[in-house]
Amino acid sequence: MYHFLQTKSLSEQIEFMTKQLVQIPSVTGTEGESKKADQIKQWIASFPYFQRHPEHLWEQVIPDSKYRKKNIFAFVKGGLSAPATMIYHSHFDTVGVKDFGSIEDKAFNPDALMAYFKEYEADPEVKAEAQSGDWMFGRGALDMQSGDAVHLANLLYFSEHHDEMQGNLLVMFNPDEESEHKGVIAAISELKRLQIEEGLEFIAAINSDFVSPLFENDKTHYLYTGAAGKLLPSFYIYGRESHVGETLKGIDSTLIASKINWQINNNMDLIEDIEGEVVNPPSCLYQRDEKDIYNVQTPFKTYMYFNYFLYEESLAGVINKLKRLTIDACTAVEEKLKENYDRYAKKTGQITSQLSWHIEVNTLQEYISLLKDRGIDVDHVIRQTVQDHKGMELRELSFKIVDALQQKDSEKKPRVILFYSPPYLPNNYLRDHKLRDHMILNAMKQVVEESGEQDSFAIKRFFPFLSDSSYLSLHETNEGLEALIENFSLWNECYSIPVKDIRSLSIPAINMGVYGKDAHKWTERVYKPYSFNTLPMLIRRLTEILLTQDTSVRKSKEYFEYKK
Repeated sequence: MYHFLQTKSLSEQIEFMTKQLVQIPSVTGTEGESKKADQIKQWIASFPYFQRHPEHLWEQVIPDSKYRKKNIFAFVKGGLSAPATMIYHSHFDTVGVKDFGSIEDKAFNPDALMAYFKEYEADPEVKAEAQSGDWMFGRGALDMQSGDAVHLANLLYFSEHHDEMQGNLLVMFNPDEESEHKGVIAAISELKRLQIEEGLEFIAAINSDFVSPLFENDKTHYLYTGAAGKLLPSFYIYGRESHVGETLKGIDSTLIASKINWQINNNMDLIEDIEGEVVNPPSCLYQRDEKDIYNVQTPFKTYMYFNYFLYEESLAGVINKLKRLTIDACTAVEEKLKENYDRYAKKTGQITSQLSWHIEVNTLQEYISLLKDRGIDVDHVIRQTVQDHKGMELRELSFKIVDALQQKDSEKKPRVILFYSPPYLPNNYLRDHKLRDHMILNAMKQVVEESGEQDSFAIKRFFPFLSDSSYLSLHETNEGLEALIENFSLWNECYSIPVKDIRSLSIPAINMGVYGKDAHKWTERVYKPYSFNTLPMLIRRLTEILLTQDTSVRKSKEYFEYKK
């Protein structure tokens, strides 16, 4: 690969590698992830620096991963033997290709897709952009094989100019970003090892994940100084079963779920008020009752979970906020059910039964405490459930655990149990009160100014999509983490993240991404002039600035505590 790349310009290098990477399918959860990791490692191994220093290129196999998923690490040691180290990172897995429909066979073929979209009449914008020659189509072309190629090209550059570097460069390529983020989570232990054994000082991490227009005709290229966090608040809903002939005596769990969904889904009162940032409300990702066959019993178990973004908000208050909304929803259902039953009794002349319409609402932490007070061995129930359902999808297993606990509850009251399921992504961002973060932000502004195209850029705080960058720094309080863990049914059983190591690493996470449109859609495409020319030079320049900052400042106490 090296002998081919050395004859090409920067943009030609990146375009060639992007196309090659797109043509290697690497859908999350398939063998392709391992094959692509091997290909990336093979390319890097051809670079002269790594021919001389093969020990600076290695892989890390992800524990308990199917198809032997792996992270690829490449380290370039600067000429001054300084500890200061910049990190580049990107993911090489993609979402699936079913959305391509009848042309699914072309999903990983940029040339075939280009020819197809040049004649595509259904979308004039897509057709015009295909005909312009400035765009590359294909699954992963934008998200984010082009981002991998940008880092590979800059890795090659710095490996050939390492004697001029005033610090080091560590590049890592990770799998599984589109799913559980297992790649970057596993990489935390490797970063911690390098920090301890090699004495590396991680200045910042640059992710090249894609950026897109935020509104119609938006031409801005966005740079982000942080990553949004994410929770998956989940609801186990247990009602009261009935025969359809006595439906008014039951408490339909789907009715409760629908009311909770109405209270939370896209609720604009739940978004954080952060000026100038794109912030999103919670959205329902799953709502399903437990019935899998037809019968005339009304539903009495329903499961649901929501995507819940975190920006500045602490975890500590989230579950109580959602609990209050759930109580409001359940109160409304209780009142409606009682009204319906009373109207029916009056209409038919029946004597009303002394039925309770009350629906209990508990957090998992509260419910576990209640069960323990009754002498139930909760820990044994959880361990046994995990043992009995090895390999089960993690969200399903989360509900299975709560269901197993509910089965031990002799009261069988109508109840909603609120808890968390995987994954959890921490929120992080540059903070003005730290001199370190202030210096990074100033360096980003300097790079933009030097480009001569200030009007085409905007620096924002929160990357608007989900990102591996979330796992490089942790701002959450101990109180917030406790509120999370105590209500997380799988924590330390099948899922956890290394919060202690993430907090101690505390690596500022920047996103300077390739630019394009329609990620995760069949019209996905990357804009070549910016992504293959402008962006890699911006990243290269920011790296040089950050590595040449005054080392005495970085060693000072004020570097971490300075207030403007």
